[in-house]
Amino acid sequence: MAENPPSPAAKAVLRRELLAARRALSPGDRAAAARALARSALALPELAGARTVAAYVSVGAEPGTRELLDALRAAGKRVLLPVLLPDNDLDWGAYGGPGSLAGAEHPGKMRLLEPAGPRLGPDAVTGADAVLLPGLAVDRRGMRLGRGGGSYDRVLERLERAGAHPALVVLLYDDEVVARVPEEPHDHPVQAVATPSGVRRFGSDR
Repeated sequence: MAENPPSPAAKAVLRRELLAARRALSPGDRAAAARALARSALALPELAGARTVAAYVSVGAEPGTRELLDALRAAGKRVLLPVLLPDNDLDWGAYGGPGSLAGAEHPGKMRLLEPAGPRLGPDAVTGADAVLLPGLAVDRRGMRLGRGGGSYDRVLERLERAGAHPALVVLLYDDEVVARVPEEPHDHPVQAVATPSGVRRFGSDR
């Protein structure tokens, strides 16, 4: 019998478990994890050498990214942030600091913080040197489990079509690096994961 056969149902079960674990974290634990995550991610050569980084603003109990965004900007990086479109695809805008963010309501979804400035178009991500991905887990092969909305699947497909090869880095809590996640044919592996305790890279022998 195959281990963790590729199944949307298997993904749904794992997502529920991981989201419940996130919700159980105290505000203090989340804040400490966000500070440590920023330090870990900034130590990645893929980010240190990047001129443009596509990132995102964390929401809810996600590993916090706000300190990381400000640190990247302070280091002279151009930071792109996503804008959710009605069809779940992503447009992009430049991050100009906390004051450049505006709350955005999307029917049936959590309230998001998005860049308030000009929209750069969905293809803007293809110019990034590194793309920071949200997720719920990653396994030892570098396969990432997302939340199931499909937005970042589209981003990864767009990068592939454009022949763009930015570093793909997922940001997670320590215990979300697991032995294996259910995998479907459209899933793309990442090159690295950053967690509060450090970073891990994934080789080509996935």
